[in-house]
Amino acid sequence: MDSFWNQEIKKINKMRILVTGAAGFIASHLCEKLVSLGHEVVGLDNFNDYYSPVLKEMNARDLESKGVRIFRLDLNDDLSKVFENPYDYIYHLAAQPGISSDTTLEEYVRNNIYATQSLLEAVIQYNQDIKCFVNIATSSVYGIEATVNETVPAQPVSFYGSTKLAAEQLVLGLQRLGKLNACSVRLYSVYGPRERPEKLYTKLIENLYNNKPFPLFEGSVKHERSFTYVGDIVEGLTAIIGRENEVDGEIINLGTDEVNTTQEGINAVELIINKQLIIDNKPPRKGDQQRTAAVIDKAKKLLNYSPKVSLKQGLEEQVKWYKEKFID
Repeated sequence: MDSFWNQEIKKINKMRILVTGAAGFIASHLCEKLVSLGHEVVGLDNFNDYYSPVLKEMNARDLESKGVRIFRLDLNDDLSKVFENPYDYIYHLAAQPGISSDTTLEEYVRNNIYATQSLLEAVIQYNQDIKCFVNIATSSVYGIEATVNETVPAQPVSFYGSTKLAAEQLVLGLQRLGKLNACSVRLYSVYGPRERPEKLYTKLIENLYNNKPFPLFEGSVKHERSFTYVGDIVEGLTAIIGRENEVDGEIINLGTDEVNTTQEGINAVELIINKQLIIDNKPPRKGDQQRTAAVIDKAKKLLNYSPKVSLKQGLEEQVKWYKEKFID
């Protein structure tokens, strides 16, 4: 009897969920977590060459082996096939990521603003009764210092932060008009296994193992960050399921309230690998945040969110992943 009842509960609670940017860093972890919770997960990714498509293909194979179907499409393409069957939730992680002088404003606009609008138009046309559209935003919208709660006006200083803020407002604008149940989650300095190759810790680990100079932007060693382990981020994102009424229309900061400097992060990786980094000093990078410190009172209240992984623990996991995939 108990077994039958548990099966019925699982059947009732099983959701159909679309994750955009599924083959990327955070989204691939989110897909795996959702599958482990018993949900049907569909992914979408354009497999562009912003960084090596080989890495995305590696992630995609891992997901497909777990039963995730992946549409290989750009969000600016015709999305009607993606919406042949409706979804209960959509997590929108696909974006032109990061602060890079090699990325043009046009690329940020196309992949952050136009792509979000294209997805929203498809949702309104095919799937308007969705329980919740979860937009994934960034602490970069706050500007030079991201140390405030969600009520403080955004002041982005980069193309990335500005276009992500615009995308967020496209989503929340539809919510304000009563056309869509939606929320937006602003993430803080996420790291961990599968982190993009140009990001701080993957590049640190790679350069240490290969004795290559590490490009360090002037002043960045003193930058303070809420470095947040990807597993903690995923726990917060999946906690939205079943809480769609509580989060509807909300902007929510998601990160750790533990703050470390970039230098402390470098020291931790050097200690784990037992090697000293070769530094290649570079001029300051335009648009870099000086300090982030996630204020997560709202996430704690609405999502019962409680990040658990320390920087040292998370970096040990990331080094382990890197060794398994690229060295051993």
